[in-house]
Amino acid sequence: MTQHDTKTPQFFLTSPSKCPYLDGQMERKIFTHLVGDKAPELNELLTQGGFRRSQNIAYRPACETCRRCVSVRILADEFRPTKNMRRIIKANNDLIGTELNPEPTSEQFSLFRAYLDSRHRDGGMSDMTALDYAMMVEDTHVNTKIIEYRRRGPDSFITGKGEGPLIAVSLCDRMNDGYSMVYSFFDPDTEFKSLGTWIILDHIARTNIQGLPFVYLGYWVEGSPKMDYKSRFKPQQHLTVNGWELYRG
Repeated sequence: MTQHDTKTPQFFLTSPSKCPYLDGQMERKIFTHLVGDKAPELNELLTQGGFRRSQNIAYRPACETCRRCVSVRILADEFRPTKNMRRIIKANNDLIGTELNPEPTSEQFSLFRAYLDSRHRDGGMSDMTALDYAMMVEDTHVNTKIIEYRRRGPDSFITGKGEGPLIAVSLCDRMNDGYSMVYSFFDPDTEFKSLGTWIILDHIARTNIQGLPFVYLGYWVEGSPKMDYKSRFKPQQHLTVNGWELYRG
């Protein structure tokens, strides 16, 4: 078994591989392991420095010829939804999110598979098994939460929880300055409800309720249609060589 120093992080560089966002580009990543008692603190520092988390690994792009992956965070307390976003909030008023510890379930995995098969059949996660999914959720040494979204039921006003089938799921990290969104998925048959957008709006609301400033969205890649949606949540900051700066695009 490989041993990792839990006090002093070691950083590694991946070999070049095909970029999933831009044709003709190759990507490399620098990464380290998030293990031990200091993992939550290290995860916060690295997230603020433009890293992302996947299981117990924090990584960021270190490409040789491209710098188009830009870390994005929403200024939650200054955010005001657009007219279209207000319609999406109203359309999903029948949903309630329950924040839980990161424990995978068969119901989550069934929804996850339906989402991948419908939306990302040819993506890098398309062959993930139930064990792979379980590792994605529970292999964490930081303050990770999973939010299950279900419809309001007769007893929801008492329990504060949704009822019935699982509609959407978000895996996220709670940090001292907000939420970092790791991965979200939803029932592909409810695409008309714009659940991808609504889940982000729900995280902004949760961040505001807790009086925290940011929602970290990961990387925005200019010119990648897959990433266009992230630029709609304003005001937002982008991490530049001069630190976090207000995005004016």
